[in-house]
Amino acid sequence: MTQSPPHHPPLGGDESRVDSRTIYVGHRPSTTEAFIPPKFCDNRIVSSKYTVWNFLPKNLFEQFRRIANFYFLIIFLVQVIVDTPTSPVTSGLPLFFVITVTAIKQGYEDWLRHKADNEVNKYPVTVLENGRRMGTESEKIKVGDVVEVNEDETFPCDLILLQSTRDDDTCFVTTASLDGESNHKTHYTVPDTEKDLDSLSATIECEQPQPDLYKFVGRMHIYKTDREPEIRSLGPENLLLKGATLKNTQRICGVAVYTGMETKMALNYQGKSQKRSAVEKSINAFLLVYLCILVSKALVCTTLKYVWQSKPGQDEPWYNQKTQREKETNLYLKMFTDFLSFMVLFNFIIPVSMYVTVEMQKFLGSFFITWDRDFYDPEIQEGALVNTSDLNEELGQVEYVFTDKTGTLTQNNMEFIECCIDGFQYKYRDAVSELDGFSATDGPVSKLQEKAGKEREELFLRALCLCHTVQVKEPTGRGQDHTDSMAGCPPPHEQTGFIASSPDEVALVKGAMRYGFTFLGMESKKMKIMNRSNAIETYDLLHVLNFDPVRRRMSVIVRSKSGDALLFCKGADSSIFPRVRQEEVEKIRVHVERNATEGYRTLCVAYKKLSPEEYARADADLQAARLALQDREEKLIAVYNQVEAGMTLIGATAVEDRLQEEAAETMEALQGAGIKVWVLTGDKMETAKSTCYACRLFQRGTELLELTVRTLEDGVRKREERLHDLLLEYHKKAVQDVPPTKPGGNRGWSKPSQDFGFIIDGASLSMVFNSSESSSSHYKNLFLQICQNCTTVLCCRMAPLQKAQIVKMVKCSKGSPITLSIGDGANDVSMILEAHVGIGIKGKEGRQAVRNSDYAIPKLKHLKKLLLGHGHLYYVRIAHLVQYFFYKNLCFILPQFLYQFFCGYSQQPLYDAAYLTMYNICFTSMPILAYSLLEQHICVEVLLDNATLYRSIAKNAMLRWVPFFYWTLLGVFHGLLFFFGVRFLFGNPALQANGQVFGNWSYGTIVFTVLVFTVTFKLALDTRHWTWINHFVIWGSLCFYVIFSFFWGGIIWPFLKQQRLYYVFAHMLSSASAWLVIVLLILLSLLPDILLVVLRKPLGPHARQRQAGESGAGGAKSSAQPLLMRTFSDESNTVV
Repeated sequence: MTQSPPHHPPLGGDESRVDSRTIYVGHRPSTTEAFIPPKFCDNRIVSSKYTVWNFLPKNLFEQFRRIANFYFLIIFLVQVIVDTPTSPVTSGLPLFFVITVTAIKQGYEDWLRHKADNEVNKYPVTVLENGRRMGTESEKIKVGDVVEVNEDETFPCDLILLQSTRDDDTCFVTTASLDGESNHKTHYTVPDTEKDLDSLSATIECEQPQPDLYKFVGRMHIYKTDREPEIRSLGPENLLLKGATLKNTQRICGVAVYTGMETKMALNYQGKSQKRSAVEKSINAFLLVYLCILVSKALVCTTLKYVWQSKPGQDEPWYNQKTQREKETNLYLKMFTDFLSFMVLFNFIIPVSMYVTVEMQKFLGSFFITWDRDFYDPEIQEGALVNTSDLNEELGQVEYVFTDKTGTLTQNNMEFIECCIDGFQYKYRDAVSELDGFSATDGPVSKLQEKAGKEREELFLRALCLCHTVQVKEPTGRGQDHTDSMAGCPPPHEQTGFIASSPDEVALVKGAMRYGFTFLGMESKKMKIMNRSNAIETYDLLHVLNFDPVRRRMSVIVRSKSGDALLFCKGADSSIFPRVRQEEVEKIRVHVERNATEGYRTLCVAYKKLSPEEYARADADLQAARLALQDREEKLIAVYNQVEAGMTLIGATAVEDRLQEEAAETMEALQGAGIKVWVLTGDKMETAKSTCYACRLFQRGTELLELTVRTLEDGVRKREERLHDLLLEYHKKAVQDVPPTKPGGNRGWSKPSQDFGFIIDGASLSMVFNSSESSSSHYKNLFLQICQNCTTVLCCRMAPLQKAQIVKMVKCSKGSPITLSIGDGANDVSMILEAHVGIGIKGKEGRQAVRNSDYAIPKLKHLKKLLLGHGHLYYVRIAHLVQYFFYKNLCFILPQFLYQFFCGYSQQPLYDAAYLTMYNICFTSMPILAYSLLEQHICVEVLLDNATLYRSIAKNAMLRWVPFFYWTLLGVFHGLLFFFGVRFLFGNPALQANGQVFGNWSYGTIVFTVLVFTVTFKLALDTRHWTWINHFVIWGSLCFYVIFSFFWGGIIWPFLKQQRLYYVFAHMLSSASAWLVIVLLILLSLLPDILLVVLRKPLGPHARQRQAGESGAGGAKSSAQPLLMRTFSDESNTVV
């Protein structure tokens, strides 16, 4: 072997393996050394979570990690083991129901993942083995196999391109599923490889797998008999990535270098973890409080029981002698079992049925998103899709939106708008049929309707036709070639198929066609164009100086028929202007700046005539730089800069990337709702920046802070020093020097001087994240603080994993803000999975994003209603459901606790077992379920018109401790009132007409009746949007309670050992005093709510809407108040 390959440090940062791997092409060893086949992973992809064997234990373990499930399991076991006052069925059945439903749901989701994995792993592929083509499955590909791929097939693993059916040894691929870009990229075969791959003897040395899609370093040693091995340099242009698709090329052959979970696509995939909503975290916190209340109640009762029994005669009265077994029982064991019995008796304060109701509310509530007709898109004939119903309420809590650009904010459909030649504006209008275009001008430039000289026009249009990497699409299934159809006059642009690495290149070529210059294609390095006179011109393509994000321009060197060497260059204005004569710049600058502020993508066009000496020198330098193994990129850029100096500026172009329908309005509404929008894209900075202006994310007054490779290029200092200085400078500007704003303030109310936008690219971001240990966290903190103080952040040239890193950084920042990611391609999957809420757009680029998302919508514009309408209502509904559940269970158990003080702490239940079991399941569950599905405290139209209302529920406003304690105090007040109100009634011994007295079961039944009616009426007073379903369940539940009580006590049931309520309910209702106390106590309990309704001035719907807007503008504090004191009020007027 020759010298060892250069050292390439892994980019992942935490790579602990050897730096490089050696691959034997076709598993054939070179003759000069012993062959030990290296071991690499197989080509299987695994995204599932469970297997058949581990599903049950793993799923049960995950479910019982939830505090509530574990608690109910303990209570169930206590009821089974210890002799408790209630049956184990009361807690066992609901627990079993919740566990089973969740397990079925999660099992089904994982089965779908297994199915998707199998589709990929069993995909048929062709492998070349000993000169024969062998069919096999994708999962059986090994590193070193030579794989054959046909047009429109997806690459099954990461391949080095060895052979292509195209004459120029290239192939075209689309990487839409990797980085979201649907344009065609050109890849090159390794030079000088054997045409017959069977006789190729070669080894490849390359870096270990790492996730950066745009970087690859390697070399190939080609062994030939009786000759020194030839070394060929390998770069990203030779690497075909798994997930990319072969286009416009019949067939290619490549050698597998990375397989399975080591491919760049798999390394960029973020595993799917269980997402939990903030509401669930609040429920767990409240649960702990109620658990403390429960334990303290049980402790108080156990302590007082033994204090009371220590008095003489109380422990063993003459009428209740202890058995021998009771006398022999250990005192401490008896105390412990008593404590457990009290725990079980008061256990109903922790509502297991709440979890069942919450699950049902989420599941049934998600259908409203699916059924919403506003989300239906006639183009794809689909509506919204809900993949995860657990996060409905999280849609009402979003603070950060991370959006992809290509295909999400834009349609990825570039259109040529206008151009400017020598300061004269040319605007294309379909109405006029002249071929040579039309001219209008901006005021200060020249007189109206003047044009540039014909020679200048033609030079500009030739530049557009020649300065690109566009290919004319090869015709499929048609006899005649495209060039034949263009013989007469330029065909409509719809009929001509172009392939390019960037959609705006196609737009410029189509733009030139409108003015009479048509690009006909390239054959063996000769470019053909047809001019206005329909004559065909031929140019030799000598060199392409490729575009890169630092230079921000691309050039071609061509030779005309007359033998002149011409350089045509196009690029960003900031890149072209310094390289041309300054007197030419001013007349073009006006157009460029105007077009940029209108949100168009602008490019400047320049040219240079090269003398034979200049060309010979440039040619030699370019050849030498391209063969360099060390610092190849730096050497090429140096030559490019040398050649592209001293050019002549001809003009500029304006291209529009069509925005998605209502994209700007949607972004404006989200910002009005106090949500910060970050754009994360794999696209170039200029394109992304103009999109941000078009979407109104950047305004005219926005000061842009740029942290990109371009701003880090200093020439004097190291990049890291420059990075540190820039971060400190931007931190001072955006964080330290900005006066503090009021909470809830947004950029609409801030001064233009305080309005910042932040731009960062992938390379700079990896410097922030992967710098030395000591400075990394410091850089991260500075970066995060700057971003949080900017109205919009734009991250461009992002790898998919970097998108997820950004989301994770914000998600884990102070205050744990709720994040939402939205995208349409497989490159967005990582950030969709990382965010609290992931939304996929049903775009044209595959369905990976949709499959991995929590919600899928057809268009970006639907995000507004999803968050501001559905999200707001879901949050308010579930917040009320949770608070109401805890409140009604406190009302239910507090009288049971107070009763122990009057029954010698004997664990005597106040309510019958049937009432204990059915209170939460039948008597009070349906009204709150209906409320939590149908309630609209403010109608959807008002919510969409007043985006600021979204702030009123921000940061979990309705599930904070203040509303929680309000509901708890309300529960305590009602519980005390029920118990002592009925006790006051029982002060009169003769309550029945026949003079008989009521017993303890009558006492409990009266309390229970007051309880059921009060909590149901309380919910009725809180309901502002009445439907027939609400009426049916509220009044139906009360009727069911009354009918059930009559039947339960009016029939002798054979399966009951003792029937405690026999005729109790009927006798109770025969007493006028009982009727009086029931009505009186219900009225007293609801008096505060009724007074609020009576004393508050009613408002009409228009006044309510106005008030809604004002209260929203006032921030979270003012408008959370009416939601806290949920009562029937004027808001009922707003809904129909």
